[in-house]
Amino acid sequence: MPQDADDELARRFRAGDDDALAAVYQRWSPLVHTLARQSLGSDADADDVTQQVFVGAWRGRERFDPARARLSTWLVGIARHAIVDVHRSRSGRARLAVAVAAGAGRVVEDRLADEVVDRVLVADELERLDEPGRTVLRMAFDRGLTHTEIADELAMPLGTVKSHVRRGLARLRQRLEVDGATP
Repeated sequence: MPQDADDELARRFRAGDDDALAAVYQRWSPLVHTLARQSLGSDADADDVTQQVFVGAWRGRERFDPARARLSTWLVGIARHAIVDVHRSRSGRARLAVAVAAGAGRVVEDRLADEVVDRVLVADELERLDEPGRTVLRMAFDRGLTHTEIADELAMPLGTVKSHVRRGLARLRQRLEVDGATP
């Protein structure tokens, strides 16, 4: 595609043209998917990253500045961050698995066992939350993002993000209390 056509597509995308989103996805999703697949070694993870990239790009399209970078470069930057997030998540799970495996031959402290159970319960209940609250809480819990970082990435007002966090935590607490998981 000639550069002028790419520039026009980027302009339409930034302006919120749904047809442009479809064209951008068709044009650059293979690149994003390939980068994710090569780095992560998993088609499923690459599919997830590709979806995250395009949803995040669409939601944050106002932050795209064609004077600073081409749309493809911006998308690759978003993909790079999403790929790093998956690697961080994997390393955290790997550390937990090593810790559990190391303790398999001896009695695991009640506190550690309770922490693992709590994490599993919270993760399960988090899956039951509605969007966008689930996404906001996951970004806070799994990725360790601040409210401001979440607002920037999702292109939401900061107050809205804080409200989603507050309501989501209240729902989690309520559900966990109903299930008898909290004191």
